[in-house]
Amino acid sequence: MNPVHTFILSATVALSLTVFTSQAHAADCTSIPSHADLTTALKASTKPSGGPSNGGLDLNMWASIVNRDGEICAIAMTGATRGDQWPGSRVISAQKANTANAFSLPGLALSTANLFSAVQPGGSLFGLQFSNPVDPSVAYGKHTNYGTDKDPMNGKKPGGVNVFGGGLALYNEAGEIIGAIGVSGDTSCADHNIAWRTREALGLNHVPGGVHPDGHDGIIYDITDDKSASGFGHPTCGSTENTVAAEIGAGK
Repeated sequence: MNPVHTFILSATVALSLTVFTSQAHAADCTSIPSHADLTTALKASTKPSGGPSNGGLDLNMWASIVNRDGEICAIAMTGATRGDQWPGSRVISAQKANTANAFSLPGLALSTANLFSAVQPGGSLFGLQFSNPVDPSVAYGKHTNYGTDKDPMNGKKPGGVNVFGGGLALYNEAGEIIGAIGVSGDTSCADHNIAWRTREALGLNHVPGGVHPDGHDGIIYDITDDKSASGFGHPTCGSTENTVAAEIGAGK
């Protein structure tokens, strides 16, 4: 074969394989809110960007959404730049989304807040928080794209397990679980409230059941003497987050 033809054929095959590989690994986010929709809902739920107070420190926030396979579909922030939120909370938000998705089912939603007591020493799920560490090769990348629609985590599976407030499964109007949201950047109790408001703003709060006494995945403040009455309790965070949670139906 002519060397020129050989080169063209090789290049064509390589390009085809690259395109095929890219398409094969593209995350299916067709049923998931867009980056723009997530940003709008998050900002409307957070005080620094014009939303209500959530009882914590009222800081700027990160939010991540994963699909049912744990792939990141969007990462948003409320501040003007990536440094306006705690930098470490970007990956934590993805970790929370992964956890809420990984441990929720079509008929039973578990928020990350619901996992706190069960993973403590002597708890029924002790060690869960160490079972699936974040993949650092996925979690980081070009920092100038953090929180944008080109965030380097998009389409990837960062993994991770988080066991305090801020992660909620997403259920559509048919009650079908389609993924989860994770929010981070404030106290864990405020994170839960912000995630709750954001999920509601996105219209993905049709939770079919949960361990909360009211039948959903709200935060449960029932820890006394270091023991949770329900086994799914979360500690308070020292401010008015629990009062806000009761007001918005996010727990009590």
